[in-house]
Amino acid sequence: MRAFSLRGPLIRPSPMPGRALSFGITFAMLGLIVLLPLGALLARGLGFGLGNVWEVIDRPRVWAALALSFRLAFFAAAFNLVFGTLLAWVLARYDFPGRKILDAAVDLPFALPTAVAGIALTTLYAPNGTFGALAKEIGLKIAYTQWGIFIALVFVGLPFVTRAVQPVIAEIEPEVEEASATLGAGRMRTLARVIAPMLMPAALTGFALSLARAVGEYGSVIFIAGNIPMKTEIAPLLIVIQLEQFDYDAAAAIGLAMLAISFAMLFALNLIQIWSRRRIGHV
Repeated sequence: MRAFSLRGPLIRPSPMPGRALSFGITFAMLGLIVLLPLGALLARGLGFGLGNVWEVIDRPRVWAALALSFRLAFFAAAFNLVFGTLLAWVLARYDFPGRKILDAAVDLPFALPTAVAGIALTTLYAPNGTFGALAKEIGLKIAYTQWGIFIALVFVGLPFVTRAVQPVIAEIEPEVEEASATLGAGRMRTLARVIAPMLMPAALTGFALSLARAVGEYGSVIFIAGNIPMKTEIAPLLIVIQLEQFDYDAAAAIGLAMLAISFAMLFALNLIQIWSRRRIGHV
């Protein structure tokens, strides 16, 4: 029977100790690290005035930087969604010489400082670099173009997809694929109707993390981008330029624009994740 008290239902204490303390620490850290900086950004923008914020944003240079940052971040995250999932499948399902080294190398963008990654990528893809010289022979230029930015964003975002999907792939028993094959399904049908729905929530999580990292990436991009206004200038660089000029209100205005667009994109991705989980639950 359910226990009741004079004040309402009797809530039994959790068997795990320190529940209240854990909740307190969690929300305190969330407030200090996430909510407080976002609140300060919103307060700065509101203090500057919505009209002035729009006046800063509604400039061709700002729109070009925002469009470049979000467009290339989306393309890089989509690229990582495909090839990061493929890499996770290979690491989880196959055993081959050097697999552990490759598995460890996936985490290299996490440990490598972004500025070091930018210098390394620029050295490789510059016209006189190893890969840049090969591209130059066929008439391509990578460094100091949008292609260079795309490669840098792929580099920093790939581990998010791979590490999000790899544990899910490892938990899928091979018997699931064998059962699908015994029922007459081909490999592509098994992949589309059995494997893909199971991987979808984790893959979308990795995509969202990769997208968020790519949108705000700065250190690995500025060295290889060339930073040409209206062509290869990213939005985070514009914010840094405004800060160096001590125009904090303009920097906050551009930051608010990035925050609004990022929130809309992540909100849409969360709706897709909820839909995919419900679809799996009905299957």
